[in-house]
Amino acid sequence: MTLFGLVVCALTLVPSQFYPSLTEADLRAVSSADVRIQLQQAQAQLQNNVRSALLQTVAGTLVIVGAAATWRQVWVSREGQITERFTRAIEQIGNDNVDVRIGGVYALERIARNSPEDRRAVQFILTAFVRNHAPWHVGAPGGPEHPTSAIEERPWLQILAPDTHAAVSVLARRLPSPAAGRKVPGEATLYLPRVDLRGLQLHQGELVDVQLRYTNLARSWLRGIRLDHSDLKSADLRRCQLEEASFVRADLSHAYLGGANLRGADLRGADLSGADLEGARLEGARADATTVWPGSFDAERLHHAGVRLTG
Repeated sequence: MTLFGLVVCALTLVPSQFYPSLTEADLRAVSSADVRIQLQQAQAQLQNNVRSALLQTVAGTLVIVGAAATWRQVWVSREGQITERFTRAIEQIGNDNVDVRIGGVYALERIARNSPEDRRAVQFILTAFVRNHAPWHVGAPGGPEHPTSAIEERPWLQILAPDTHAAVSVLARRLPSPAAGRKVPGEATLYLPRVDLRGLQLHQGELVDVQLRYTNLARSWLRGIRLDHSDLKSADLRRCQLEEASFVRADLSHAYLGGANLRGADLRGADLSGADLEGARLEGARADATTVWPGSFDAERLHHAGVRLTG
């Protein structure tokens, strides 16, 4: 039976179930003809009221079903568009033309902003892109000296490798996953160990809980960057601009920080055991009882360096 037939049957049968028509016996019991007419009209009006209510219910149901179908179609269309954009962006970052790759990186960032469900996938793709395009194969046969014997005066990363710089910049503007607000430790760690990011320039940003072991960041500009809970063990940070950067509970053990500017940096809870701090500027850097310093850094030397002990 069609929907139309069901509606007609309901409009015919349901009102009489609620308000049955008066029988001949009911009418004979009423002596006045006028009263009988009034009773019949009243009964018919009640049945019409039920029909009106049924029609309104059916109409409302149809509107809701139509809206749900429309929303479903919009959702399917949106998902299809995101999938198409995602596929196109992946093709772009694999292109031989550096300009096309940069466009693909920023297309992925736009997808991550518009689709929270795809943010982790975008982060995974961009970290893989950086690792593949800027490897720093420390310890591998024929790999680079780490740290290098001299810091080369070379152009900034955004000039030498603008696609790699764009990818790291997008990762530093890290968006939270759908279930979280600000990035917290333990949530989707970014893996960027053993990559060559010399001369990286980031103006603010968050690289919290990032794996950066043995990464070369020499002569980078990272002022005000948040690197809390990140693993920077044996990373090359020589002559880095790290003023007011945050390293709360970061692992900087055996890192190379010679000549780095750490003025006003937050080093509370950081592990700097075995780190090379020769010539590093520490005026105003914050530390506490949980900060682990190299063995040569006693209280007098910390005071002389201008480190502020808190708590």
